[in-house]
Amino acid sequence: MASLNKVAGNWRIQFKVKGSQRQTLRLGRVSRKQGETVKVFIGQLVSAKETGIMEPDAARWIADLPDEMYSRLVDVGLVPPRGRAKATLDSLLKGFFEKAAVKASTLTTYKQTEQSLREFFKDGCPISTITPEEAERWRKSMVDAKYAAATVSKRVKTARSIFRAGQKMRMVKENPFAGVKAGSQTNRTRLRFISQADIEKVLAACPDNEWRLIIAGSRYGGLRCPSEHLALRWGDIDWERECITVTSMKTEGYEGRETRQIPLFPELKPYLRVAFENAEPGTEWVISRYRDSNANLRTQFERIIKRAGVKPWPKLFQNLRSTRQTELCDRYPTHVVCEWLGNTKSVAREHYLQVTDEHFTRAVREGAGGVTQKATQQPPETGCDDQKPKTPAPSKTRETQPVSVGCVSSLDDQVTPEGFEPSSPP
Repeated sequence: MASLNKVAGNWRIQFKVKGSQRQTLRLGRVSRKQGETVKVFIGQLVSAKETGIMEPDAARWIADLPDEMYSRLVDVGLVPPRGRAKATLDSLLKGFFEKAAVKASTLTTYKQTEQSLREFFKDGCPISTITPEEAERWRKSMVDAKYAAATVSKRVKTARSIFRAGQKMRMVKENPFAGVKAGSQTNRTRLRFISQADIEKVLAACPDNEWRLIIAGSRYGGLRCPSEHLALRWGDIDWERECITVTSMKTEGYEGRETRQIPLFPELKPYLRVAFENAEPGTEWVISRYRDSNANLRTQFERIIKRAGVKPWPKLFQNLRSTRQTELCDRYPTHVVCEWLGNTKSVAREHYLQVTDEHFTRAVREGAGGVTQKATQQPPETGCDDQKPKTPAPSKTRETQPVSVGCVSSLDDQVTPEGFEPSSPP
């Protein structure tokens, strides 16, 4: 009924259920004794398939099997998937969140998708009844309710992840959300360029030094708020080298990206210096008054903006970071700025970089940097030897000019040590 044999150091059991083809269950590198034990139970399972009578020992054995081994028995048709017949949306969601090891912010996003799924499909809904057509109806319900395209996209992608986990848990055979179009998570209509004139008005309206640091750190340092502000210690600021070590919770899961260094930008330096001089001796954190996780920085920030006489903009903190990245990329190579701000070129392009009115004005005024105008001023070549243009001498200005921030070899595509020297304000 079942045979045990060894191939290339790995044990396997071959068996055949009446009316079907011979199947192979691979056990891997186990002992012969273990293989013999499994063989006995496989024989009992084959008998149960043919007679419909399950031996008590075999039933207890499969009930105690770990998921990986149980799934192998499912693959060869000896047992049904665990819990599939009784699997409901509620049991799937509970199983997913029990194993979800994510940050608090990500968990909040997951919970929003969970609530949406529960409201549309109902908790006791069998998973088997959630078809691709029903998944499309769920997406359409959010579109009809005028949810932002980025919100719909995020929830569709989260639903895919939930049901993909259900497949791994053998609760669902196919993912009904696999073919549902997610769409873009970028809403460029909410991008705003916050001018230095406006931000200086806002900074003047701040109630204390720490609020000025939060705002200046986002606008002039490109810090993520609040995580990177709250992680900043006074010991992270190297006043001599004029650089700041930023600890990033957003990227700490990627090897080598737990921290990054940014220049101590001239626009940011005065606010840090004043706060440092006024800090109590022995103070560790740069931001100490607003460390409560329940503090609503966004609401207070909006009050400060209105007090300054400036119209509040969408995505209050992210647009400060977006503005800084746009500003810096006008002066330095994109890969250098991305190194400083802790994101990638693709993320910067999709979510941060903006086309501003200043870009348009400069293009109208200067064209492509005056290249066309200079070209028309060059004397034409006549073809005569005595009138051939001489090779221009190397520019002395270019030779004697010091290397500025972001002067990085395009061949190496690396941020050089000079990249951490402070620059003049853009």
